[in-house]
Amino acid sequence: MQQKENISELLRRYILNECSPEETEAVISYFRSATNSNDLPSVVDVLNLLKEHRKLENISSDISFPVMLKVAKEKDQVANSKVGPSISWRKYASIAAIFFGVMLTGYFFWQNQNADDILIIPPDAITLELEDGSIEILSEDGSKDVVDKNGKLLGRQSGNLISYEKTGSTEELVYNTLTVPYGKRFDLKLSDGTIVYLNAGTSLRYPVKFLDEQNREVYLTGEAFFEVSKDSLHPFVVGADRLDVRVLGTQFNISSYPEDDSTDVVLVEGSVGMHGKTETFNENTSTILTPGFKGSFEKSNGTIKTQAVVTEVYSSWIDGQLVFRNMTFENILKKMERHYDVSIINNNHGLANEVFNASYGKVSLQKVFEDLKQTHGIEYSIEGTDIIIN
Repeated sequence: MQQKENISELLRRYILNECSPEETEAVISYFRSATNSNDLPSVVDVLNLLKEHRKLENISSDISFPVMLKVAKEKDQVANSKVGPSISWRKYASIAAIFFGVMLTGYFFWQNQNADDILIIPPDAITLELEDGSIEILSEDGSKDVVDKNGKLLGRQSGNLISYEKTGSTEELVYNTLTVPYGKRFDLKLSDGTIVYLNAGTSLRYPVKFLDEQNREVYLTGEAFFEVSKDSLHPFVVGADRLDVRVLGTQFNISSYPEDDSTDVVLVEGSVGMHGKTETFNENTSTILTPGFKGSFEKSNGTIKTQAVVTEVYSSWIDGQLVFRNMTFENILKKMERHYDVSIINNNHGLANEVFNASYGKVSLQKVFEDLKQTHGIEYSIEGTDIIIN
């Protein structure tokens, strides 16, 4: 009990940016243990970042403190559980997001010595980050204007679609970032008319208006389907981690989640060129896809492999479907975690690399697992938002 009280006090001091270097090291050690990972920053890195982090008033810490304690509780539950040796990537990402969010931005709190100025970003919120760093929360059935720092209209939200204006006097690149959490979807119409469908767990950074004499460049983390407006003078380039995808006008799907081993591009219409971010596009040396093919950029070595595929399998998520074709059970679980916003712990390690085929419409997660149980004998249990496979 005393140890838990000490941890609680330490986390509260950390939120308030009152920790000594030794206490900061203890916080990092605690979260490294919670995530079962060594990928957290060093004490020196954290202290350097904290110099830029404003101290939160007690009223803000009181709001964010329960979030930190929830992480601590999950850590203790996992440590004492017989379910499995480690938490899933999704839970790691959640903990890491809270850790870095508190460290860098006070978990998205802005305040001017006034409690009314506090903005809380729920973890399941669709967000739009504007050019000045401010963040707006979007509802899937909402309606609002998107304006710049001077109040000029940039675009409008109508339901689950934001459309940006084609006209404007912007003479410099100004970016917005749309972020969609697990379990949700959202769409975007860029200033050139390009339509982007964003899948769950996806973030897209894009100019509010593309400029003349420049390529149309956007930056993707996650998965999105693009319907690119044709413009032979201004190629459309998607930056996805260490891969660039260059097009003139086409329809294609890109899946580039951080936890996946590869970035996959599936071409439905037109043509695209794939090349490493450090390379220059060249029609003779870059990988050129034709419709009906998938290009996979292996993150470990930078190689690109191509193969013929049924493209509908890779775009079915737009209509809320789950389609698995020759997919390992491990990758199926990743997709279900994103689609349903749950954490899945697989204790049946023999299943991880087995290959499955399945198709599901807009059905509940329990329906999917009941089908897996009946057809493949997979045993499972549901505990809140955690699914345990035995």
